[in-house]
Amino acid sequence: MELTILETSDLHGYLFPTTYQKRNMDEPFGILKAATVFKEERKKAKGPVFTVENGDYIQGSSLSYYLAKQRKDPAELMQALNAMKYDVGVLGNHSFNYGLEYLKKGIAAADFPVMSANILNTHNEPAFGKGYGVFEKEGVKIGFLGLTTQYISQWEHPNHYAGLHFQSAVECAKEIVPLLREAADIVVVSYHGGFERDLKTGEPTEVLTGENEGYQLLSEVAGIDVLLTGHQHRVIAENVNGVAVIQPSDKGSYVGKVVVQLEQKADGYVVVSMVPSLISVAEVECDSELKQHFEPLHNEVEDWLDQTVGVVKGDMHITDPHQVRVKEHPYIELIQKVQMHATGTSISGTALFNNLGTGFGNTITTRDIVTNYIYPNTLAVLAITGADLKAALEQSAGYFAFESDGSIGVNPDFMDPKPQHYNYDMYEGVEYTIDVSKPIGSRIVELTKDGKPISEDEPLEVVTNQYRAVGGGDYMMFDASKIVREVTTDMSELIGEYIKKNPVIDATVNDNFKVMNGEG
Repeated sequence: MELTILETSDLHGYLFPTTYQKRNMDEPFGILKAATVFKEERKKAKGPVFTVENGDYIQGSSLSYYLAKQRKDPAELMQALNAMKYDVGVLGNHSFNYGLEYLKKGIAAADFPVMSANILNTHNEPAFGKGYGVFEKEGVKIGFLGLTTQYISQWEHPNHYAGLHFQSAVECAKEIVPLLREAADIVVVSYHGGFERDLKTGEPTEVLTGENEGYQLLSEVAGIDVLLTGHQHRVIAENVNGVAVIQPSDKGSYVGKVVVQLEQKADGYVVVSMVPSLISVAEVECDSELKQHFEPLHNEVEDWLDQTVGVVKGDMHITDPHQVRVKEHPYIELIQKVQMHATGTSISGTALFNNLGTGFGNTITTRDIVTNYIYPNTLAVLAITGADLKAALEQSAGYFAFESDGSIGVNPDFMDPKPQHYNYDMYEGVEYTIDVSKPIGSRIVELTKDGKPISEDEPLEVVTNQYRAVGGGDYMMFDASKIVREVTTDMSELIGEYIKKNPVIDATVNDNFKVMNGEG
């Protein structure tokens, strides 16, 4: 018997192969392309096919944002997964971004069970179904366990997971995998999380916070045959410690595949061999039926994105993302102004989340706003001390690397195993200097407010996004107890409202921070 397992993860609502940065794009990703791969794989399979959607589906793209904000219902997006005939789905951390009510609408619209055994309710029971089960395919019993990163409470607004708590994926798997091992021929664990250690050496690749427990699952939980993963958007297909391991990047750019050879014995099937691989969708056409079905929605989103919001006086284009982080840019200055205006604070921190944003042209459209500010962040104001602020700045300053030729590069820790540009913050309302030639942790050589040094015990109010305010990105100097007020409107909406009130935006900077390499 040959069993084929197919996985997608971190689709993030990218139905069509476009980032929506402009019209008529054809990028090497998309759910509609993955749908074509599913059809092709089912046709050529030599036995049963078991399909898994590994989380982070209803949030991420301009299309999914449109549905959340204009329709307030992800049901239409769920239709695509239903058409692909998934056997089971798992919850991701971004599944909670639009709140529990929205998430529950998505689950209700799914034709397949959506589960996570380690997301528990107040009775200490799985809050979304049982969280695990045995699926039978042509006589083969597939034991399945769905798990989600336990770190959601470190990032998400508490209202978005009210009544829930998150168990360690490893502790949960230790309880349930033995039960599945008894009941099934093959055990498949689908974990919306990644790897905290190098898969070959076992060396830590990040701070061991519990956000990612994939390596620990492989090392400490006996009885897993296949481990499907996600969250880190990595490209992984290999056998580790006798377990077939997959991680299929994001946006549907790859479909994960494991071909399992099984041999029938008197009491069921046993696994003989497993071959994990990844199928790129780069050269694949969109599924024609689904494309036709969703074209009206796609066009509706494109028209919505083209609405003009305001104009720019000056230049707010981003041509070199690295330089935006080294020297203040008008786009970042605008985001800081929006955050300070919305919360009534005089100090603000924000990030350039990735290297794909292009800033604003002379005309600002809704498209420009949502493709530059890509997360559904809300804002929180923190009451902190001067010492906290300096610690946060030092954390950010660790983003840079002092290269051998004296230039300013990016610390590999912020690039591998996953780019984390979003964890480098720039601040407004204070003046500071980063000297990259100095050791990490002692790079802030100047920190003033209104020209006066900030003392360690000086009380300050600082606005950041919710993710950062609760300590996301290992900003341990921040936490929910320091939040004094919040603005619960999404930043994309706040930016749009600000520009509508100020329809002519001046592209200006005040150069309040400086990044240098020791030469001044």
